[in-house]
Parts: sequence; C-alpha cells; structure tokens
Amino acid sequence: MPRIPKNVNKSKRNSALSQPIAATTYKYVKHTKLLLKTHPYFNEKWVQERIAEDPSILGIGELILKDKERNQPGAGRLDLLFQDPDSNLRYEVEIQLGKTDECHIFRTIEYWDLERKRYPQYDHVAVLIAEDITSRFLNIISLLNGFIPLIAIQLNAIQIGDQIALIFTVVLDHRLGLAPEEEEEQEVADRAYWEKRSSKTTVYMADEILRLLKTFDQELALKYNKFYISVSKDNKPFNFVIFRPKKASLGVEPKLQKAEEIEIMLDSAGLDVLEYDTRNQRYRIRFSKDEIKKHERLLKEILGRAYREFNGGISTG
Repeated sequence: MPRIPKNVNKSKRNSALSQPIAATTYKYVKHTKLLLKTHPYFNEKWVQERIAEDPSILGIGELILKDKERNQPGAGRLDLLFQDPDSNLRYEVEIQLGKTDECHIFRTIEYWDLERKRYPQYDHVAVLIAEDITSRFLNIISLLNGFIPLIAIQLNAIQIGDQIALIFTVVLDHRLGLAPEEEEEQEVADRAYWEKRSSKTTVYMADEILRLLKTFDQELALKYNKFYISVSKDNKPFNFVIFRPKKASLGVEPKLQKAEEIEIMLDSAGLDVLEYDTRNQRYRIRFSKDEIKKHERLLKEILGRAYREFNGGISTG
C-alpha cells in the first residue's frame, strides 16, 4: 500500500482535543475527504484489492470471494464476484470511482444478466459501488424497481494523518428474492427440483418436520418454491416456518419475534444457529440428518410458538 506524504494534510490539521471517556483518552482529529478518481496514489485496482481482502466492509453480509476480474465473453471483466455461504446468493460487483454514469450502470446490469444466465442454479444480485451516487442514477434505477435486484453503495475515502480509510454506505437495496415469503405469488417448483438442487435426504428431513407440524394442524402441507420450501394451508401460503434444503443440511426458519428465552433454548441444545433474520423476523437454524429426531421435542416447542404467533395467538391444543 503506498504511503501518503505526511505533509499532504498538514495545512488542514486541527489542534488535538483530548477527552477522557471511560478511563480512556481519545483524541479528536480532523479528517480530509479524498476523491480517489483523481488521486495520484490510489486507484480502482487498489479499492478492488481492499474489498477482496475483507468483503465485510461493504456492509451487505459475510461474503466469500469467488473471483476477481472475471471474464465476461464480449463484455469485458467483472470486478468482483462474491457468494453468501449461507444462501444461494451471488453478488456481481462493479466499482466506479467518481460519479455514477450510464456506462457503468449498464455494465453492472449486463454483468449481472450474463452471470445469472450462465449459472441459473444461483440467485444473483447486481452491486454498483461509486464515490458519488447521483440523483439521476437513483431515478433510472427507480424505473427498474421490481425487475432487477440491485444494491448501490457509496464509497467515501478519508485521510487522517498518513492513513486512509474506506467507508461504504448502502444507499439503495433492491434485493429481490431475499424475502420471497412476503410476496403473494412465487415461482413454483416441485420436489424433484429440490432433490436435485439439494439432496433427497435433506428434502425428506422437511417431511419429518411436516409430521410434527401436523400435530398442530392436519391441513398443513409443503409447497415447493424456487427459493425455499414453504408451508401452505388450503392451497394458500401459511409461512410460519420455511425450509432451505442444502446438500448435507436443512435450514429451518421459524417466524418468531426475537426473544432471550428462545435464544437460551437454542443455545442450550447446541444447535447450529445462524444470524437472526431481522428483516423477516425469522430464526435460522441448520440441522444435520440425525438432529431432527434428536431435537424433536425442542422443534415442536419452537414451531408451536411460531404457529401460534402466525395464527394470531390461537392455541394448538
């Protein structure tokens, strides 16, 4: 990483102000905002490397780097490709220093479209990072709302002394398919689709849980959608729990208000619990093959609570 000459910000340095907080002395220092597009030391390649080293700085999840400078036949190179390890999502990332322009908007969408056609087994999200997300860009994207899953992230580079920091702020998030259970209409799949996408074993695990659900309501059934396996009643969505089968595990996501009591129950059982889905108010628990039977009592308790909350607090008897 190139170092910035120490006299770059000398004229703009402010006198330090010391303030004791919780027995620690902090110094206030004034920072300088940098425009990387015209900076002599830092460029797009440097920003790309920083993001590749630590994708979490983008603020859109704990992602895994799949590729850099990914060749797109007849369309250039995709800056970065990331994947969410806990879902079927891939993120096609395009970086632009300076203001957003039509060329980069179209390129971002084009790369997203090429990747989703090449790898239809994944769900894809287009990501555009720029130093200045213009109002014109937001107007253009608003026309596409509901058609293209896209995230816009504004990049700010700041200098403090001879150090530089990058700050990423999500200013627009149109991720479609992340919460499809909230939509009235879904892309319908079937059991064979899920057995091929995951495995027969993990799909059968959903059957085992359905057996528990039927102790609450005999009319409950499984419904196979593209993004997950849901629950229905009288052929209508009844999604107090959804399932996400993987090759070797089954994701079970009951819709429940976050509560300390529930977290203690899950923690005591030693289950693999992923981060709580605040957006959809769902716990996310990952079960291996033998854990359904082992934790049957706990599952029935948790899913019974979800059923009652979803059903307006009606007792399951």
